[in-house]
Parts: sequence; structure tokens; C-alpha cells
Amino acid sequence: MMFSLLTCPALGIKPRWSDQSSDQFPGPPMTAPATATATASRFGKTTLSILILVSCGHLLNDIMQSLLSSLYPLFKANYGLSFVQIGLLTLTFQVTASVLQPLVGMATDRWPLPYSLPVGMASTFMGLLFLGNAASYPVLLLGASLIGVGSSVFHPEASRVARLASGGRHGLAQSLFQVGGNVGSTIGPLLAAFVVLPFGQHSVAWLSVLAMIGIILLARVGGWYAIQNRQSKGKSAPSRVLPFARRKVAQTLVVLVLLTATKNIYMASISSYFTFYVIERFAMTTQQAQLMLFLFLGAAAVGTILGGPIGDRYGARFVIWLSILGVIPFALLLPYADLLWTGVLSVLIGLIFASAFPAIMVFAQQLVPGRVGLIGGLFFGFAFGTGGLGAAILGTLADAHGIEYVYWLCSFLPLLGLLTILLPRLPEKT
Repeated sequence: MMFSLLTCPALGIKPRWSDQSSDQFPGPPMTAPATATATASRFGKTTLSILILVSCGHLLNDIMQSLLSSLYPLFKANYGLSFVQIGLLTLTFQVTASVLQPLVGMATDRWPLPYSLPVGMASTFMGLLFLGNAASYPVLLLGASLIGVGSSVFHPEASRVARLASGGRHGLAQSLFQVGGNVGSTIGPLLAAFVVLPFGQHSVAWLSVLAMIGIILLARVGGWYAIQNRQSKGKSAPSRVLPFARRKVAQTLVVLVLLTATKNIYMASISSYFTFYVIERFAMTTQQAQLMLFLFLGAAAVGTILGGPIGDRYGARFVIWLSILGVIPFALLLPYADLLWTGVLSVLIGLIFASAFPAIMVFAQQLVPGRVGLIGGLFFGFAFGTGGLGAAILGTLADAHGIEYVYWLCSFLPLLGLLTILLPRLPEKT
């Protein structure tokens, strides 16, 4: 994708050298050799093997998490669930994660826990076993809550490891880390369509072998992380000097959380109810509907890959603006589209909207330096929890007014992304 908008005064957007914080090289454009030299000095060594392992762990973690929403049609049929109960399953998972993640993040900012990553994966393993053998709806809720606990333990520390291994390429690291989750979320519906639906609910428990693989991979990551902690003893702690007054930092964090919450409520409407929407409106089979969801989630994975490196090049603020403004017309058109254009628009929405989250994470980490765990817990936890609350509310509306009404209503959600105008430009390094 070619970015001709290298500068956009109306949006306060400037190229890389003028829209970054401590990771940027201030100054005017340079010649190619000078640019290469500056890039080499600006970035350190990126531990790619660890980034790949963390991304693979994220992939496995989110495969298992996405199975929950992918199996909603099966659970609805097996247990006679209403849309409200479907929404409560999403709420149970995401609120469990949202309550614990900021607490885990704050705790690990002070007391790093390298081997908490495989422990979190073990909780997800137990959740899958409960989902596969649930005899009643409350057991489904228990399984969802255990998966939420696994998420709350995994995300803050995994995000910290990704930043630690980034070598200064924070956008790239966040994209690699997050794309693992997006790819996992994409594979989940395929496993649901081609494994669980043909073989029944008990086959969910078979997939717990993925959690065992994740435990092994994350134990390796935990060992590397423990070595880094030992080597850093005696060194000065990272600076925690805020770039703005505390009040302005707090206000900016609120805006970032609202942007993430808005994005996640909209994405939850698709991940939780898109299969029901296309089945009802276009008379698709369940497997065909799962493939439509796969297209959306696959596009979201590509958007996540692109968002981080573009943010490293042009600035996180630029990517946030591009994502928020770019998705609005497609979201507004989606409720009126036929089957073909529903597929096309869902792909465009996933591609554009997903690119914002790596940039939001990097922006927040630069806004509150030295608090990577807190930021990871806040954005992966609280903001995702609001997505779960939104899913429950949308389920209530779907029961009362129909699923097509929900998608009409959700088409206006991206307009709240205009709050991006309140984001300040981070000061340059002097």
C-alpha cells in the first residue's frame, strides 16, 4: 500500500522523523545511506526467535479462545440458549480477563513472573476440557471463565516479552505478537467448522493438545525472560518520566481506551453474531457462515501485520487516524450490502480496523513509559471487557429486535473513533 499522505496538516500527521517519542530520530529527511545509518543506530538487536515463539503462543492461545465464539451455534442448538445467554458467555470470558489483566500487569511491573506464561496456558487447557464435556450451561460459563483467566495471565507478560525482544522496533514487535492472536482467531472458526461440528462437542476436548504445545513453547520463552531479568539486575531502571502532565496523560489514556473499546465492541458484534447474521439474511449453512467469518478474521490478521511496521515508519498516531477514518464508510454500508458485498466489506473492515491496535499499544506504552505490564493489562483486559459487555447488550437487542437491527446499529459505532482528534502528538526526543 502506497502512502502518499506523508504529511497531513489537518490531522497533525507528519512523517516518521516528526511523530514519535523516544524511539524516533528527529530532524529533516535524509539521503538513503544516512537513513540506513540512523535506522541502525535507532534500533537495537531484535530477538526474532523469541518474538516468533511469543507469537506462536499467542496463536495457540487465541485459537482456543476463538473456539468459544465459533461454537455458539452448536451451543445454542445443544442447550437451547437465547441470544442473551450467548452474550453472557462472551461477557463471562471477557470480564474474567478484564478484571484480572490490569492487576496482573501492575503486579508484574514490580515483580516479573517469567513462568506465569505457561501457567496461564494451563488454565486455558482446563477451560477447553470443561467446554468439551459440559453437562449444563453453568459448566459452559465455568469453561469460559477459565479461558478468560488464561488470557488475563498471558497477555500482559507476553506483551512485555515482545517489547523486551523488539530491539526498539516496538511497532514491528507488537504486530508480530498480535498477528499470532489474529491468525489464531482465524483458525479457530475453521477448526469449529471442520472438526467440532462434524465430530460433536466432545471433540473440543481433543483440541486441548494445542494447549499442551503452548505450555511447552511458553516455558521456553519464560526461560529466556528469566535470563534477561537476571542480566538486568544492578542496571538502572527504565525511565518513568511522563511526556505530559499527569492529567493530560490520564485524559489521553481514556481516549485510547475508548477507541479500543469502540473497536472491540464492533469486532465483538462480528465475531459473536456474524454467523447468525449471514445465516438469517442470506440463508447460508453453518459451515458457509463460518467461512465468511474466516474471511473477516483473516483480513484482520493482515491488517495487524501491516499496522505495526507502518507505525514504526510514519508514527503510531498516523496509523490510528488512518484506521479510524478509513473504516467508517465501509461500516456504514455493511447493513445494506448483498452477499457478495457483505464479504468484500467485511474483509475491508477487518483489514483497516485491525491495523489500529498495534499502534494504540505502542502509543500508550510511549505515553506511560516503564509500565508495559500495566498498559498491556489495561488494553488487553479492560478494553476487551467492554467488548464483552457490548456483546451481551447486543445479544439482548438481537433477541428483542432481530440480528439485522444489531448490525444496522453497530454500523454507527466507528463514528466514535473521531475521538482520535483529541490525541496529542508525543514530544520528540531531544
